[in-house]
Amino acid sequence: MSQEKIVLHDCDSPDVVNIGKLPSGGDIIINRMAIETDLLVAEGFIEPHFFAGFSGGRKSVFPGITSRETVVYNHNAGFIAHPRARTGILDGNPVHIDMVHAAKEAKLAFICNVVLNSEKEIIYAVAGDCEMAHRQGTEFLSSKCAVEPIPADIVISTNGGYPLDQNIYQAVKGMTAAEATVKKDGVIIMLAKSNDGHGGNEFHKTFSEEKDLDRMLDTFLKTPSEKTRVDQWQSQIFARVLKHARVIYVSDAPDHMVRDFHMTPAHSLAQALKMAEDMLGNPNAAVTTIPDGIGVMVV
Repeated sequence: MSQEKIVLHDCDSPDVVNIGKLPSGGDIIINRMAIETDLLVAEGFIEPHFFAGFSGGRKSVFPGITSRETVVYNHNAGFIAHPRARTGILDGNPVHIDMVHAAKEAKLAFICNVVLNSEKEIIYAVAGDCEMAHRQGTEFLSSKCAVEPIPADIVISTNGGYPLDQNIYQAVKGMTAAEATVKKDGVIIMLAKSNDGHGGNEFHKTFSEEKDLDRMLDTFLKTPSEKTRVDQWQSQIFARVLKHARVIYVSDAPDHMVRDFHMTPAHSLAQALKMAEDMLGNPNAAVTTIPDGIGVMVV
């Protein structure tokens, strides 16, 4: 450790450099230290990602060490609404295309990424070119956790437990897995402890102040890429989920907070199932269960 210098990247730091343009038109503004180094390498792990396709690889650079300006431009409403900006999709995904371009412009020379199992143990590793090695890792991951939809009236999902179930913001990820297999106007039962509450002031404010989801989404889509608000992307995806299905949220979050997010609070799975059946008017409604909505890709 005496030979290492650890620096935490600050997306609002002025110590950055503009190295060009993204394919989408935004500026690539990156941590100056990374650009001025002799050799840039990255390590990380690969898991499904609900709009970048997968984590890992190019994400160590973008958004990892880019400016806030660059991140929000890439996370614009048009990209988030794109049908290819979904879990498990890289080809044709505009978010991913921008990220790969930025990593190459930053001269990311080498990556080492791993895949973890449900016990957080390393079961696979890739190393080499930031795009090709990453692609190999995503193919392995897909072979282990990609499943076909099983359409149902009720879909139960989780965020895989601690540490990713600590707030409502993060729980949106697990809901997108349920969104991919629940029938239109069905019910998603989301289990997430949420002991830290909502997870984002802007995220909470968006839903507590705007009850019309169509108007909310229209506002996002009319927002220029360079004016994208912080956490707008999360709100946009969550609004999309809420328009597709009703959500019953089983958590430790205050009931009033859950209702602020247009969801119905519950405090046990049994209670939530009874509520879902009542909502549907069907005590024999079909149920699909997703044990880990982050680790399972419904494609």
